[in-house]
Amino acid sequence: MPVRTNPTARQLRFGAELRKLRERAGLTSTEAARLLGIKQAQVSNMETGRLAVSAERVRTMACQYDCPDKELVEAIAGMTGERRRGWWEEYREILPSGLLDLSELESHGTALRTAHTSGIPGLLQTLDHAREVFRQVVPELSPPEVEHRASFRIKRQAVLFRKEPIPYQAIIHEAALRMRFGGREVTKQQLKHLLKMGEHPNISIHVIPFDAGGYPGAGQPIYYVHGPVPQLDTVQLDQSHGITLLNAEAQLDKYRKVLDRLMALALIELESRALIHSVIQSL
Repeated sequence: MPVRTNPTARQLRFGAELRKLRERAGLTSTEAARLLGIKQAQVSNMETGRLAVSAERVRTMACQYDCPDKELVEAIAGMTGERRRGWWEEYREILPSGLLDLSELESHGTALRTAHTSGIPGLLQTLDHAREVFRQVVPELSPPEVEHRASFRIKRQAVLFRKEPIPYQAIIHEAALRMRFGGREVTKQQLKHLLKMGEHPNISIHVIPFDAGGYPGAGQPIYYVHGPVPQLDTVQLDQSHGITLLNAEAQLDKYRKVLDRLMALALIELESRALIHSVIQSL
């Protein structure tokens, strides 16, 4: 089987999970190769996401590594096979690979949580609002680049409306509601869209009002994607240099706690809708 030259973030994560299984067993890659009856280079390529692995091979590795967590093993086995071509592949030569990795991550998620303090979450944005957001990017994007990114963001929203809708929880600070990207009318339509999106049973929108006081997280957008088991969860952070994906156990625990604290500060859904209505009326 040929070795991949550019594994996706999901393939890299799969390899990293295989490495964790081996390291928990206290084995070197050479020792693991001997147990499995393969070359050490194959172990290395599997653990870097460069070589495809069958679900049965994952189970065999877990058995040789004496891994007792059957649920985790099956979840990792579920990540095997050839990478399916998702709709995002049409943007492969157009957008940064990190954006495509994010869509692939969402497509395999079991639940989504996000917190924004100065902007509307991407999965809840209107096309006009998204365009205005991308027009503010530094360095400046060309008009075609703005359109590509805006259309890509809107297509990502299909994950919320698939056959088995994924649960989506958004925590938005009141400051984000009052940011007028595109002016008064675009902002008004965006807020009305928030209310409409919040009517879907799988989508919950909670607003942190100004009078809630301080909050954790330093205002950084947080996007938490739940996997089939907690060990396979992922946190996505927006950085000035691009998208960062985190999956270390301590990092996952930290951002779960941050989101829980933000949720404790937020209004319930009915009160959040009322606050959004009041902001619309003030425009």
